[in-house]
Amino acid sequence: MNNISKALDKFSGLLKIIGAVALTAMMLLTVVDVIGRFFKHPIFGSVELVGFLATILVAAALPYTYKVDGHVGVEILVRLLSKKIQLIIDLFTRTLSLVLFCLVTWQMFLYAKDIRETGEVSMNLEFPIYYIIYLLAFGLLVFSVTIIEIIIKDIKQLRELKTK
Repeated sequence: MNNISKALDKFSGLLKIIGAVALTAMMLLTVVDVIGRFFKHPIFGSVELVGFLATILVAAALPYTYKVDGHVGVEILVRLLSKKIQLIIDLFTRTLSLVLFCLVTWQMFLYAKDIRETGEVSMNLEFPIYYIIYLLAFGLLVFSVTIIEIIIKDIKQLRELKTK
């Protein structure tokens, strides 16, 4: 499990860099487009490109954000409970998240396959959309594996608490 965890950490780090590049590209593209619009020369397809980059950003940032517990959580009442109950609640919510994201990942791969077969492209740039959908599905797959890793760590912690 340790090798898988290290590989997942490296992969999440790579995805984090891809997400940072996508965010920077979104920012630069928007700034250049706004300046171009001021001078009556907007960037053709900038809205589509920003949408694609936002999708890449979300797909790339999810695994790392989840791993470092960077998501928003409401823990006002949970903090008052014992460590064992907190772990059980975490385990339950993570398992529900895993089920949800496994279903979403599966459906995204199916959707990308359908879009590829129909040959659908973006409206202005005529870019094949299935590339972006496959990328999102792959990011969600890595996210699902990250959830599994955290669930395994929670189970180990729960077992350690029971032996004490």
